Amino acid sequence: MIYNSYSGAMAAFEPDEEAEILRVLGKGACHEELSGMASDLRDAGFLVPDVTDELAQAQKLHAALNEAKSLHLVIMPMEACNFRCTYCYQSFPRGAMTRETIDGLKAYVRQAAESIEHLAVSWFGGEPMLVPDTIVELSNSFLESCSKNGISYSADMSTNGYFLTKERFMELLDRNVRRFMVTLDGTETVHDRRRCLRGGGGTFETIIGNLKELRNVDASFAVDIRINFDEDNADEVPDLLTKLFAWFAGDKRFQLLIRPVGRWGGRNDNRIPVCDRTASDAHLWELTGLGVERGLPLSETIIDSLMPSGAVCYAAKPNAFVIGADGRLYKCSVALDDPVNHVGQLHADGSMVLDMDKMARWTGSGEERDPVCRTCYFRPACQGNHCPLYRMRTGKRPCPHEKRKIKHVLELIGKSKDQVEGGGEEHEVDSSGHNNRASGEYR
Repeated sequence: MIYNSYSGAMAAFEPDEEAEILRVLGKGACHEELSGMASDLRDAGFLVPDVTDELAQAQKLHAALNEAKSLHLVIMPMEACNFRCTYCYQSFPRGAMTRETIDGLKAYVRQAAESIEHLAVSWFGGEPMLVPDTIVELSNSFLESCSKNGISYSADMSTNGYFLTKERFMELLDRNVRRFMVTLDGTETVHDRRRCLRGGGGTFETIIGNLKELRNVDASFAVDIRINFDEDNADEVPDLLTKLFAWFAGDKRFQLLIRPVGRWGGRNDNRIPVCDRTASDAHLWELTGLGVERGLPLSETIIDSLMPSGAVCYAAKPNAFVIGADGRLYKCSVALDDPVNHVGQLHADGSMVLDMDKMARWTGSGEERDPVCRTCYFRPACQGNHCPLYRMRTGKRPCPHEKRKIKHVLELIGKSKDQVEGGGEEHEVDSSGHNNRASGEYR
């Protein structure tokens, strides 16, 4: 397999094609007239004319991110939750979104829609499905504003899945919410120990019941089944993978996303048995590989993170905001109690007051200041801005999980794609560089 982080192209070749590919991609100038496979490699960006200024291209890609005519809003319609997960970082100081904030959001989007080309909304919390009527009201207003101005609209949701009934799900699909993230941390006993109700009690059976109902929905959507692991449950994940395959085999809409638990400031921070970086990487891709072997498709989030600008955190983008239930504006959905993350306020008339000094700390901390990031092969994908919060807190560069194990990740993508499509020819080069997922990771 070969991969190009600037064009986003990935290609897999048969063993009998290897010698020719290595010859064409070998060091030194290629003076022959390009045709066939070599021509495809050129079109996908694997072969670059020697007059091309690749550094300038990378800089232009970064500049385009800051100038993009799109807007990404991570909206918290409810800052309370019906769960009390053992590793949660939120303190839930506020409840449902105020009427002033709802009106302000509507007005802000009405005004913004006149000058942008795309609006992406990510519903987050707390637990957003505690206030479905607010989501419906805001979604209807956003869709109206986008339709009036001829711009595109997409939406996704992070939810614990407890209230994601088929009826509610259909309401969301009707309002362009097409991607969902639902977390399961193991089989029933393990999951219920880690992700219980606020007053105590299990949640696994209800979540699985809801997800099984969604199999019968005849529509295009994707559900990332996210599995958070630490030393407490890593050994239990394989049993869950077996059950997930039994429940969702053959339905590529249900996709696998495994991630390590981190210490992000919650009440139980010091007691969370997090894995160290080496163990995290090992568990992450070992378990993901096991899921792929058992027939579960990889989350498109993983593939999208390899695309141009695909691994840049929304917090690093000038045109992205997290909007709290009281209208407070943040850049990051994790560090909600950190003063540097309080970058402004949304008012009822749709106006935003921003602290530009704080904004600059989030949007200017990557490749502009890090010489190692500027020379990295993964630069076009993450631009040194995979996690500005991690860089600010530790002083270290925040390399994505995928970059650290890129060869293994490419192998898994190839296996997953082959399983989903049922095999067939592999050598076609995909140079689309698509990245349709507007949201980052929130939990």
